[in-house]
Order: sequence, then structure tokens, then C-alpha cells
Amino acid sequence: MFGWLFKKKSDREKLELQYKKLKVQAYELSKTDRKTSDALNAEAEEVSKMIEELDMLEAKARNNS
Repeated sequence: MFGWLFKKKSDREKLELQYKKLKVQAYELSKTDRKTSDALNAEAEEVSKMIEELDMLEAKARNNS
């Protein structure tokens, strides 16, 4: 009945949440501290690459089965 309420997040969902959080932080800091903002954007891009790799692995697993 409450399965949707207590559903665990997948690795992809966790990474997407982390990406969005980093992008928001980077945007807010871009107004005051450009260097830190750039570092957060770079970290967000790394998370984005991890999401893409995860997608590729999932697609490969679906094709093999």
C-alpha cells in the first residue's frame, strides 16, 4: 500500500539529485565567488559523466539479456 512512499532511490536517481544540487550551488555562487562556482560546475560535469556511464551499462545489460 505504501510501497511508493518508502521506495529506495536508484543509483541514477541519487546521482541526478547530486547533479541538480551542485548546479544550484554553482549558480548561487557564480554571483559572488566565481572560482568556487567553476569548481562546483566541474564536479557536476563529473557526476553527469557518471550518469551517462550508468545509462550505458544499463543499456548494455538490457541488450545482453
